[in-house]
Amino acid sequence: MRLTGIILLWVCLGGTPLLGLGAEPAGATPAAEATAPAAPAAEEERGLPAKALPIGSSQSSLVTSSMVVTWVVALGLIVFARIATRRVQLVPSGAQNFWEWLVETLYEFLEGIIGSKLVNKTFWFFGTIFIFILFTNWFGLLPGVGSIGWGVETPKGFHVTNPLLRGGNADLNMTGAMAAIFMVLWLIWSLGFSGVKGFVLHIFGPKGENTGFIKYMMIVVFFMVGFLELISIAFRPVSLSFRLYGNIFAGENLLESLANTVQHPAWARHVFAALLPVPFYFLELLVGLVQAFVFMLLTTVFTALMCTHDEEEHATEKH
Repeated sequence: MRLTGIILLWVCLGGTPLLGLGAEPAGATPAAEATAPAAPAAEEERGLPAKALPIGSSQSSLVTSSMVVTWVVALGLIVFARIATRRVQLVPSGAQNFWEWLVETLYEFLEGIIGSKLVNKTFWFFGTIFIFILFTNWFGLLPGVGSIGWGVETPKGFHVTNPLLRGGNADLNMTGAMAAIFMVLWLIWSLGFSGVKGFVLHIFGPKGENTGFIKYMMIVVFFMVGFLELISIAFRPVSLSFRLYGNIFAGENLLESLANTVQHPAWARHVFAALLPVPFYFLELLVGLVQAFVFMLLTTVFTALMCTHDEEEHATEKH
C-alpha cells in the first residue's frame, strides 16, 4: 500500500503551520499579560487551545504536541505493518490475518465505488488515509493525551496549559496537509485518466444530447456552470480539513469539559472526573471511525466523479 511513504509525507507537511496556527514567537507576550496573575489566566483558558502549542516551556520550539502524536502513530503503523507482513503465510493468523482482513475489506469497498482500474492506481492513498486518520483519532483518546505536560498551579490544583501530547487531527495544520496532498493527487489522477482536453470538457462541456437552438443555449449554460464547479473544487480542501478538525477538536473539548464539571468537594472532583467522560469515550470511538470513513469516502467520490466517467463511456460504446 506504500503506507510508509504517504504517512511520512503528510506527517512532515502536517508539522508546517499551513494556516498560521503555529506557536507565537518568543517574547510576543504583551506587557499586560506578563504582569497578570498566573492562576486567573489559567482559569479563563480551560479547554483545548485552538492551536497546537510547542512542547516544553520554550515557545520558540518548532515541534508541537500534535506533531509528536502523528510521529508516534505513524511509527506504530509502520512497525505493525512490517511485523504483520514480515513472514507472510498462506494461511494467515495473528497480525497478518488482521492486516489482510483490513486491507481486503477496504479494497473491495473502494472497488465497488470507483471500479477495478481506478482502485489499482489509488488504493495505496485511500487505504492509508483511512487507517492513519482512524488510529490518530483513537490515539487522542488515550489517558495522558492532553492531561500530561507543562502548566500552572491554581486554587483548584495543577492546570496543564501546554500538553506534551495533543490529538493529531485536532490540529488544523495536520488535516489541511492531508487535504492539500489529496488535491494534488486528484489533479494528477484526473489529468492522467481524462487528459487536459477531457478534464476541461468535464468541467465546462455540455452534457446530454441536444440539437438546434437548445444545443447552443446549453453550451453557454454549462460553460457558466463550469465556473461554479471550479469554485466548488477550490473549496474541497477547506471543507475536508475543517470537517475532520472540527469534529475531533470538539470531541476532545467535550471530554475535558465533562472531566471538569464537578469541582467541589475534592473527592467528588476526582471521582466524577474519571466517571463522567466514560460513556462519551465510547461515542468518541465511534466518531473517530466515522470521521476516518467520511474523509476517505469523500476523497474517493471526488476522484470517481472526475475519473470513472471515461470507463462508463467505453463500456457503453462496446455494448
